[in-house]
Amino acid sequence: MKKILLPTSAIVMMSMAQATLAFSPAGQDVPYAVNDEKFEGYFVSGGDDAQASALIVHDWDGLDDYERERADMLAEQGFDVFALDLFGKDNRPQAVDDKRAATNRLYEDRERMRALTLGGLSQARQQGAADNTVIIGYCFGGAVALEIARSGEADDIAAYASFHGGLTTPQGQAYSSDTAPIFIAHGGADASVSLDDVATLADELESADVTYEVGIYSGAPHAFSVFGSDAYHERADQRSWQAFTGWLEDIL
Repeated sequence: MKKILLPTSAIVMMSMAQATLAFSPAGQDVPYAVNDEKFEGYFVSGGDDAQASALIVHDWDGLDDYERERADMLAEQGFDVFALDLFGKDNRPQAVDDKRAATNRLYEDRERMRALTLGGLSQARQQGAADNTVIIGYCFGGAVALEIARSGEADDIAAYASFHGGLTTPQGQAYSSDTAPIFIAHGGADASVSLDDVATLADELESADVTYEVGIYSGAPHAFSVFGSDAYHERADQRSWQAFTGWLEDIL
């Protein structure tokens, strides 16, 4: 990205420091529809010189200020960013059972999962986001990002990324050799997604001749990058973000 002038390490530290302060969104919430269903995403511009965009897929909480903060951090680095909504406007589950129900609905209907994600991508581009897009997912959203990667249904995708996301490939699906590069950030102490899952994914990507990078961060639990949560692991968060943004500089 030509717009990045500071060393990546400096940008990382500045972004992380800002994330610890009271959050005030730089962008705006965007109501939109997919197949007549109402959703509400979040868009923030990377400025007039943006050469790429990012599509953020939320975790099982639904779109909230965590994804908005990540969107703003990427916008500061010159990306147009749209954080999509897969659960529906005003559906932000609080109870664990409700979160599980919302994600299971999509896990059990992969066609709907893909259609809503592609609908979010279309809305991002209607907002003016650059076509050269990185799809980034967190936890549940990481599984969604990989679902789109395997499907090959999205156009003009430069890369995919999963942070502490689900990594297993459903029966009948596979990666193709023309899949865009994939970045995986995984906590070594993740009790929800095993290191065996990481190794299996790496084997699949090697077999398909897909370019990928995997970072495993010792001591980091599931959801290690979520600011202010009990799972937050500062070292893993900072190192994975630095690795990811540096990787994007090489890819784009």
